[in-house]
Amino acid sequence: MRICLFSSKTYDRDSFLAASGSSDWHLQFHEARLTRDSVALAKGNDVVCAFINDDLSAAVLEQLAAGGTRLIALRSAGYNHVDLAAAQRLGLPVVRVPAYSPHAVAEHAVALVLALNRRIHRAFNRTREGDFSLHGLTGFDLHGKTVGVVGGGKIGQVFARIMHGFGCQVLIYDPFPLTGLGELGARQAPLEEVIASSDILSLHCPLTDDSYHLIDAARLAQMKRGAMLINTGRGALVDAPVLIKALKSGQLGYLGLDVYEEESELFFEDHSDLPLQDDTLARLLSFPNVIVTAHQAFLTHEALDAIARTTLDNIAAWLAGQPSNEVKAGA
Repeated sequence: MRICLFSSKTYDRDSFLAASGSSDWHLQFHEARLTRDSVALAKGNDVVCAFINDDLSAAVLEQLAAGGTRLIALRSAGYNHVDLAAAQRLGLPVVRVPAYSPHAVAEHAVALVLALNRRIHRAFNRTREGDFSLHGLTGFDLHGKTVGVVGGGKIGQVFARIMHGFGCQVLIYDPFPLTGLGELGARQAPLEEVIASSDILSLHCPLTDDSYHLIDAARLAQMKRGAMLINTGRGALVDAPVLIKALKSGQLGYLGLDVYEEESELFFEDHSDLPLQDDTLARLLSFPNVIVTAHQAFLTHEALDAIARTTLDNIAAWLAGQPSNEVKAGA
């Protein structure tokens, strides 16, 4: 069994080799993203293992099928980058990792909240330069604040539990009824109430047609003035250009992003020697009350191990004729 991994870094190689153990599967690692230009690297491989910014459009899938690929194994929960209709037409099953470590992403979201609130990033830079003054570093108590969670899945619920531990009032929006919220100290509420009531709003929902640009100019205007927005979900949940006006006016007081709609050409690579070509991201990075991390929320030892093991289990299940974690068009 030949498996070709695109967008693979050292940590992917380490986790997959450890998870594969003594199996006779041949793992081929490529740092390159899967695109029309790099798809030839997959020729002769039974399985293509792709990540979030790989191109799995119809044109690429057609070339993969022609080259002998029989399975697309995503090492991610999201699959909005896959043309599922084309995959189905070509007879290419698509499997994913529906959950790895919800704690990894939820804890990173909390880290962004704490860093923004207490200006940790500014204090770190200041003290390294010998400036030990405290002006401009005033934060606020989390205790008693209202935290809104958009998306009540595993990650959203872990985040809610942590914020409740700080003494926050937690509101969760999800289109489906949720159970067990009493244990989290949370209450389910309509989206409009969650947005308007929250001192901190954190996004943990999947990207769908309904959630695309969920946070736009109108919804930013509905938020409390000076509130904090955190997005560790999907970049396109937020209409990034409108954030600039909200930050300039003070309507948005803090912004923490681990994902960005146009991240595919930027994240996971070192561009430090080049001018940043994305004007919106460059402008966001210029604000002192903004922190952007490059899609690292998933990056813990536990999550990497779970991703590798689940991906390889998915491949084994497919080989046995009992595919698990498969996603299909219209599902």
